[in-house]
Amino acid sequence: MAAAPGAAAGAAYDLIIVGGGPGGYVAAIRAAQLGKRVAVIEREHLGGICANWGCIPTKALLHSAELFAAVKKGAEHGIVCEGLRFDYGVAIARSRKIAEGQQRGVAMLFKKNKIAHLPGNATVHRDAKGIFLRLAGKDLLAPHIMLATGAKPKTLPSLMPDGKPAQPKSLCIVGAGAIGVEFAYFYNAIGTQVTLLEAMPQILPVEDKELAQLLTRSLTEQGIAVQVGAKFQSVEPQPGGATARVRWTDADGTAKEQLFDKVLSAVGVRGNIDDLGLEAAGVKVERGFIAVDEWYRVRDSGGQPIAGLYAIGDVIGGPLLAHKASAEGIACVEKIVGHAERDIRRVDYTTMPGATFCRPEVGSMGLTEDKARELGHKVKVGRFPFRASGKGQATGETTGLCKVILDEQSGEILGAHILGGSASDMIATLTLARASELTATEILHTVFAHPTFAEVMKGAVEAALGEAIDL
Repeated sequence: MAAAPGAAAGAAYDLIIVGGGPGGYVAAIRAAQLGKRVAVIEREHLGGICANWGCIPTKALLHSAELFAAVKKGAEHGIVCEGLRFDYGVAIARSRKIAEGQQRGVAMLFKKNKIAHLPGNATVHRDAKGIFLRLAGKDLLAPHIMLATGAKPKTLPSLMPDGKPAQPKSLCIVGAGAIGVEFAYFYNAIGTQVTLLEAMPQILPVEDKELAQLLTRSLTEQGIAVQVGAKFQSVEPQPGGATARVRWTDADGTAKEQLFDKVLSAVGVRGNIDDLGLEAAGVKVERGFIAVDEWYRVRDSGGQPIAGLYAIGDVIGGPLLAHKASAEGIACVEKIVGHAERDIRRVDYTTMPGATFCRPEVGSMGLTEDKARELGHKVKVGRFPFRASGKGQATGETTGLCKVILDEQSGEILGAHILGGSASDMIATLTLARASELTATEILHTVFAHPTFAEVMKGAVEAALGEAIDL
């Protein structure tokens, strides 16, 4: 590793990472694999928000809701259950137990890879010699410092968290991105009356419009009141604290209001940059996120990279995904240690997959149909519905479709969007195909097992080329 000039005389570590989430801890392990002395400063729990409060425990809750919803329909499959009920406390306890296991798992990996965990709040400082960190009144020097502090939820005026988890009878969710949609599905599935408000013209605003419309229809059929173009105005607690009055305007500008037991804010996140000392250190911040160059070197207020200082993950902005943070951490470390550029696992954002874990599931990669056309591509679009899938019919998973966007001339896979089946897993196949520069031809020449959900993806490619067999 090349040291920042004068910044690391007598340094105990080659790399210090601030933040132990999926970006920071993965970067730490990769650096340790490459023979570097690494420390991670984490003020709360190893694994970060993802392992402790976000990705993993919420997926545990969603799985509990999926099982409950499936058993409620069990009679269709010959499974008869009387007196069925959902125990919210047990489901929450299970999710917390899983989160604790994640913490222990990361701690074990740190021990295995000889990575130091330093608890506390670190601040960034810069002097004539370079960049350094201050932790509990002590200065920590290293030739390379990485910020991986993640992000935290945005809040709306008059909509602040109360920190009291409990299953409400009625719930208003403000914001219908992935988090809002997942919680809407979860609470509706276990018996809460849910209203989902989204200011944009569609739920899941980053997803393909056609799939968002199909998902809206499905969620509505499940009993969720979905309102798009809805502008949140205020929430007013009622006497006694049991209910809250929510006011918003609908897509036509009509004022609406309704009483709810609880209100959940899911309006997005911003970088975790507070109290890091970034302004004093001359770090450039854009729209609430740290500005970096193509190799994750932090920029100064003049736009130039600051020697020895890097940032990765949610703290540098979207897409705000755990797997994106991990990939950036690995690429950054491999650049730091001097790998040739051809050998670095450089992040290709055009193949970055996304997933929403409601039912039906959403998985996506690449360009939406509208975006592809906007960029001037001449495209062929193929769709294959799950209702035409043997596996879909056998399992009862017939809602949704796979949609692929192909370049008309080359057959390049520009984008893929799946609603239904095991979309979050299925999208990996088409992500790998695009990353490997495979085209529609290679998909057609590949045999997919029958009966599987995977056949739906091949069916969509066949449909784009006018060769669909089962449609």
